Amino acid sequence: MKPTVPPSHPESAAAVRVLLVDDHRIVRDGLRLALSQHADLQVVGEAGDRKAALLQIEQLQPQVVIMDIGLPDVDGVELAQEVLNRWPQLRIIILSAVADQDHLDRAMEAGVKGYLLKASASADLVRAIRAVENDEPYLSPEVSAVLLAGYRKLREAREHGVPSGLSEREVQVLKLISEGRNTKEIAADLNLSIKTVETHRTRLMTRLGVHSVAELTKYAIRMGYTTV
Repeated sequence: MKPTVPPSHPESAAAVRVLLVDDHRIVRDGLRLALSQHADLQVVGEAGDRKAALLQIEQLQPQVVIMDIGLPDVDGVELAQEVLNRWPQLRIIILSAVADQDHLDRAMEAGVKGYLLKASASADLVRAIRAVENDEPYLSPEVSAVLLAGYRKLREAREHGVPSGLSEREVQVLKLISEGRNTKEIAADLNLSIKTVETHRTRLMTRLGVHSVAELTKYAIRMGYTTV
């Protein structure tokens, strides 16, 4: 009887389709190698900038996108927001060199499902992909610690009657708003995109419970952020 030949890579049909977005080839190679050891994960493509990432997502239809936060032509969180606006079913995991409260807050608000430090990515990445594919968030332990510290800071501020718990970047934006700078000027001063400044302003109003620039200015004066 002729022996039955098993099909090649039978797991591939059910494998999670992953796209790597990082401008450093050596990083992408390392991630690809790490994921190649797992039959339930399949790297379907790579990209090094915004244009290539959007094209690859449209053509390859990945399920999970691993995205560097420091791309050369766009902030990774901004690109994540753009991607999720177009493909809300996608799961995005951000890779960052540092655990920064401001970037973490923005990533969570954008709908990012995972946030990993590059230093621990090799240990966390596989677990993170499997988690986000099941619609479960995944954060590196160091990132979770930053998130918890931010929560504690906000709670302490509320207990003392100060509804701020603002990040350093939010304070910078608040101060410039109170000094009469418009969105374009603030973006130029802080080397941010206009959209990011608008996001900070909206978050400030929400956190402080105010509804206008005038009220933001009054708060900034009252709290000593500015003397204008």
